[in-house]
Amino acid sequence: MERLVLVGMLFLVVIGMPIGGNGQNQDSWVKRVDTGKQVVTTMQFYFHDILSGSNPSAIQVAQASGNRNSLTNFGTIMMADDALTVGPDPSSKVVGRARGLYGSAGQTDLGLIMAMSYTFTDGDYAGSSFSLLSINPAMNPVREMAIVGGTGLFRLARGYAIANTVSLNPTNGDAVVGYNVTLSTYI
Repeated sequence: MERLVLVGMLFLVVIGMPIGGNGQNQDSWVKRVDTGKQVVTTMQFYFHDILSGSNPSAIQVAQASGNRNSLTNFGTIMMADDALTVGPDPSSKVVGRARGLYGSAGQTDLGLIMAMSYTFTDGDYAGSSFSLLSINPAMNPVREMAIVGGTGLFRLARGYAIANTVSLNPTNGDAVVGYNVTLSTYI
């Protein structure tokens, strides 16, 4: 019987029908499915990391001595307050902010250690956040990073983020990164 219920729930998820009352008033960038024991939330949004201009969203706060010749900027640490939007265009609707730090942790490859809180400001998710703590192999076209906790609707979250770079300006370092996130929380 449990298998039949699970197959039925998966069918509803695949065809996009809401389960229970949680499907009402959902935004296009986020979906929640209540399985009775846990809630699975999927999100798609864009992260805008702007290093250039008079009002950058990420700034360098530390640099290790002796890394000036490093191709990976090993030891450099950045503090960020980056916009999260529904589309890759910076003028698209802002749904939250990614705040925290990231630094170059790779001597031979660009592996960024990321400690970021993704806090949402839109709809039912306003005030809720999840925390990402993971290595981001930034030069890989697609990479997976760990979600290690959260607050509000994402309390006790666990999950993963799949990131892919949409655009990167090699001159100034400005980047837009698409995120597909899957979170699981207990009821």
